[in-house]
Amino acid sequence: MGGNSFGKAFKITTFGESHGAGIGVTIDGCPSGLEIDTAYIQKQLNKRKPGQSKVTTQRKEGDEFEILSGVFEGKTTGTPIAIFIKNKDQKSKDYDHIAKAYRPSHADMTYTTKYGHRDHRGGGRSSARETAARVAAGAIAQLILLQHGITIDAGVTQVGVIKTDKDLIKLDWTQVENNIVRCPDPEKAKMMEELILATKKSGDTIGGKVSCIINNCPVGLGEPVFDKLHADLGKAMLSINAVKGFEYGSGFDCLDMLGSEHNDLWELDDNGAAHTSTNYSGGIQGGISNGMPIYFNVAFKPVATIMKDQSSVDKDSNPTTVTGKGRHDPCVVPRAVPIVVAMAALVILDHLMLNRMVNL
Repeated sequence: MGGNSFGKAFKITTFGESHGAGIGVTIDGCPSGLEIDTAYIQKQLNKRKPGQSKVTTQRKEGDEFEILSGVFEGKTTGTPIAIFIKNKDQKSKDYDHIAKAYRPSHADMTYTTKYGHRDHRGGGRSSARETAARVAAGAIAQLILLQHGITIDAGVTQVGVIKTDKDLIKLDWTQVENNIVRCPDPEKAKMMEELILATKKSGDTIGGKVSCIINNCPVGLGEPVFDKLHADLGKAMLSINAVKGFEYGSGFDCLDMLGSEHNDLWELDDNGAAHTSTNYSGGIQGGISNGMPIYFNVAFKPVATIMKDQSSVDKDSNPTTVTGKGRHDPCVVPRAVPIVVAMAALVILDHLMLNRMVNL
């Protein structure tokens, strides 16, 4: 199976399955001398772990990690870093009923056809549990970015039809961890929570949107043709389970605008530095960062596993009925926030290193 690695200068490779011994990640290219704040890494993992609130799956995983290599006396050595997270609360019998059946909108049929064999326990490698490894690697990337003054904030801005109408740039991101939905708009957060719980009670699921903003990114990240910064961010986000869409800057809203309205005009501040009067470009022009805040939205579909009977077929092409069982999120976006942040951090750090802008 290919496609398990991401990045060039700061390269990660994840491994493991949802119901295997555990999951993990190797990081190649991390500079030496970085002080590893294990509490910070665990904090990021805690934001993603299951069982954290009434709007998430009740699978209980502490997601405590172990660093196997690449760190000595609390600092990185420049050699590959290996991180392992044990699985402790698997209930594989919950998936016996779909050993042969193809669940609607899952990877069951595509995996079986492509590889000839699949791990049906929780989806195996296709499970969103794999993203814990990304969050661990992304936390290390964030530690480096913070030393360069680059910050990344993200939160839930829409669940179903409920969405914030506040300007993304002006949202109070300090509010994200003050509610279980991780919405930066407290007034909408309660409404989102109620909608998720009502959806869960009905045995169904619902989708939503995570918005992200990157501040203090320097000018010059990204290449003008195939390695555009927004293209790499898009690939990173679209690689996350359940993601159905990515838009940066004005996104699809630009369709309603004229060029005279959409153009970001350059002007000088009091110190003579250039900046744009608006930021419809989302901090990226010509595929290269322009120094303005980078912001984007990520759309997540309703979780495919629902607690209702659905018609399907099995691997022998026989009609069957799939019954939803097990522990699943009624809405994935609250736990997706740290994953979006982690993937954004990996992209920005990779481009910083490719541009030789990293110093520890």
